[in-house]
Amino acid sequence: MPFLELSLRVRAADEHRAENALMDLGALSVTLLDADAATPNERAVLEPGVGEIPLWPEITLLALFPEETMPELVLHALESFDDEIDLSQADFRTVADQDWERAWMDQYVPLQFGRRTWIVPWNMDAPPEAKDAVIVRLDPGLAFGSGTHPTTALCLRWLDSLVLRGKTVLDFGCGSGILALAALKLGAARAVGVDNDPQALAASADNAERNGVGDLLDVYAPENEPATTYPVVVANILAVALDALAETLASRVQPGGVIALSGILHGQETALIERYSAWFDDLQAAQDGDWMRITGVRRTG
Repeated sequence: MPFLELSLRVRAADEHRAENALMDLGALSVTLLDADAATPNERAVLEPGVGEIPLWPEITLLALFPEETMPELVLHALESFDDEIDLSQADFRTVADQDWERAWMDQYVPLQFGRRTWIVPWNMDAPPEAKDAVIVRLDPGLAFGSGTHPTTALCLRWLDSLVLRGKTVLDFGCGSGILALAALKLGAARAVGVDNDPQALAASADNAERNGVGDLLDVYAPENEPATTYPVVVANILAVALDALAETLASRVQPGGVIALSGILHGQETALIERYSAWFDDLQAAQDGDWMRITGVRRTG
C-alpha cells in the first residue's frame, strides 16, 4: 500500500511542537533526519550523552500519512495547529510500501574486525573463513549499533587486539551491546553495559542471551551503575559527551587499565587527548575515514 509522505524542515526548537502536530493530524509515523545531510554542514548524532536527547540544528521531519490524505488539508491543519511552523519548504510525494526491516537486513552482511572477530546477522550463516573465529550474532533489525559505522568498527578492532581473558569490560553507551558481546566472546570474564536508553539496555540483554552469554552481562542506567573500576573501558559516544564525562570515565578505569574513546570526528581528537592526559598515558589516535578513536593507559601514580 502506498503512502503520502510529507517532508518538512524545522528548527530544533520547533521539532517537538511540529512532531506532536503531525501525530495529532494522523501521521502514521514521523522520522527525524539531519536537514543538512550530505552537505558540509552535516553533523553526526550517534549515542547521546547521559541525560541528553541531541538534535541537529535543522531537522527534516518525514511524516507518513494514508495515501488518500489530501496534502492541502494537512498544510491547512498544520497552520491551524501552530502558525509558527514554517511551511514554506513543505514537500509531498507518494512512496511505495516495503518491508523496511527486510530491506535493511538484506544489506547487512557478515563483517570481520581485526584478526579474530566477526559480526554475523542472525539470518545468515558464518562465511567459511570465519570457521575458527569469534562470532557475535546480532539482530540487524535493531538500530542501536551493528558494527557498520566506523566508530563501532574502530572499537571492535581495538577489542580484538587485546588479551581479555579473565577481565571485566565496561561498555559505556552500550547501544545494542555489540562491544560488550564482542569482549565476552573474545574471552572477557564479565561485561557491564551502561546506557541511558531503556530500549538499548533491553536490546543488549536480549542479544547477550541469544549469544549464550546472558549470565555474563550486566546492564545499568547511568544512575544505577556501580561506582567501581575496570581493567578495560570502552565508550563509543559523542565527543561532547566524552568531554563532559571525562572525569567519570577516568574514574572507572583501574590503574594500569586501558580505555578506548570513540564517536569522535576528525579534528576533535586533539582537545580530547589534552583533556584525558590528566589521567592517562600513551594516548594515541587511530582514524577510519572521518572518524577517530583515542586509546590510553590509566596512570598508576
